[in-house]
Amino acid sequence: MQHVLLIDFGSTYTKVTVVELKQEEIIGTAAAGTTIDTNIMEGMNQALAQIPEPKGGWNFVRKLACSSAAGGLKMIAIGLVKELTAEAARRAALGAGARVLEVFSYELTAQDLEKIVSAQPDILLLAGGTDGGNKEILLKNAERLCELPMSVPVVVAGNKVVSTQAVELLKRRHFPVVLADNVMPELNVLDVDSARKAIRDLFLSQIIQAKGLDKAEAFLERVLMPTPAAVLSAAELLAKGYEEEAGLGELLIIDVGGATTDVHSLASGDPSKPGVMLRGLPEPYAKRTVEGDLGMRYSAESLVVSSDRRLIQYLGWSAEEVKAQLNMCKLEPWWIPKNEREYQFDTALGRVAVELAVKRHAGMLEVVYTPFGVSYVQQGKDLTQLPVVIGTGGVLLHHSRPIEILQGVLFDSSEATVLKPQNPTFYLDQKYILAAMGLLREIEPLKALRMMKKYLLKL
Repeated sequence: MQHVLLIDFGSTYTKVTVVELKQEEIIGTAAAGTTIDTNIMEGMNQALAQIPEPKGGWNFVRKLACSSAAGGLKMIAIGLVKELTAEAARRAALGAGARVLEVFSYELTAQDLEKIVSAQPDILLLAGGTDGGNKEILLKNAERLCELPMSVPVVVAGNKVVSTQAVELLKRRHFPVVLADNVMPELNVLDVDSARKAIRDLFLSQIIQAKGLDKAEAFLERVLMPTPAAVLSAAELLAKGYEEEAGLGELLIIDVGGATTDVHSLASGDPSKPGVMLRGLPEPYAKRTVEGDLGMRYSAESLVVSSDRRLIQYLGWSAEEVKAQLNMCKLEPWWIPKNEREYQFDTALGRVAVELAVKRHAGMLEVVYTPFGVSYVQQGKDLTQLPVVIGTGGVLLHHSRPIEILQGVLFDSSEATVLKPQNPTFYLDQKYILAAMGLLREIEPLKALRMMKKYLLKL
C-alpha cells in the first residue's frame, strides 16, 4: 500500500487526508480543532485518529502539509501608484497565498508605519516604479521602513535600477531581505512570478517556525506552502488538465471559511460580448481574492455589517434577533447549528458571504456615453460564461442543501453590471480535498487530477 498523508493546518480546523496512490483512492478524511496555542500536533493526531488505522499501523510513504494557522501568511504590500504598482504588489501577495492586511501607495507616512506595527505582518512586499521609471519613492520607502521598531522579512520587487540599493538600505533593520523581479517592469505589464516564489520561499524558511509549525516538522516531510496557494494550485491543475488527462476548463472555486471567504478563478476573463473595451491592469488567468470581513465565525460580525440589510431581508428577522444569533458565532468558533433556526441563520450567513465575495472578485461593466454613441468598458474579469463553479468550506460541506448557498455566485439582474456566472454547473468538494490535491500535485500531478475528477460531487 502506498499511503500518503496530506495535512491542512487551518485557522480553525486541522484537516487530514489519507490517500492510496496506487489505486488513486481516498482512504479517509477527518478534521479536528487546530491546536496552535499548545502543540499543533495535538489537533493533527486527533484528526488522524478518526480514520481507521490498518493492521500494523500507518506506514506513510509521503507526509506533506500546508497551513493557514495563526492567521495564515499575513502580508502588507507597498507600491507607488495605488492602481498600478501597489495593485500589482497586492496581486503578487494574494497569488502566493497570503492574506493582505494593508496596501500602501506613494510615500509612507508616520501613520502608515504605525499601522504596519499594529498589523504585525509576517512579510512586507516593497514595490514601486517601472524599470527605469520613478526611483525616489522605492528608496524613500526603504528608508522609512528602517524606522520600524521591529525586524520583518521583506521582498523587494520594484524598479530594477535601484532595487539592489533598496535591499541594502533595508538590511540595516530587517532580515531577511530578498530581491525579486519587478512586479510591473513596464506600464500595465504584470510579472509577479518571481515575487510569488520569493514569498513562498520566505514562508518555508521563516514563517513556519514563527507560527509554531516547526513542531510538526519532525513528523512531517515538510510544510510546502500556505493553504490558499495549495487550493490555487489544485484549481489550476483541475482547469488546465495534465498531459493527456483533460481538465474541466475554466472554473471558479469559492471557499467559505471561518475567518475569510476566498475566491479563485481560473479563466481569461475576456469580454464575452463584442464591442466591449478593457480598462485597468491585465487580469491573471489564475486569480485569487480573499475577503477578511466575510468569514462565518471569526469575521461573522463584520460579515453582518458588510451585508447591510441583505442578511435581515433573507431571514425576515429583526436586527436584535440577528445580533443574538451572531453572539453564538463570536463566542464559539467551532459552533455548529443544532436546530432549524440556527441552521437557517448559518445558511443565510453563507449565502451572503458567497454573494459579496464573488461580486468583489468578478469584473464590472460600465456604460460610457461618447459623441459616437454608447460604449461599454470592462474592468476585471468577465465570468458570465464560466462553465464550472466548485464550492468548499465547512458551511457547504455540512449543509444538506449546499446549492442554496452556492447560488449566491449567480448573475443578478438587479446588479447587471457585475459580471458573475450566469449558468454554471455546480460541484461540491464534499471530502475537503482541494488543498490536499494541491499538495499531491507537487509529487503526483496526474494522480491528483484524476482524484479530483473522481471525488468532486456534481450537484
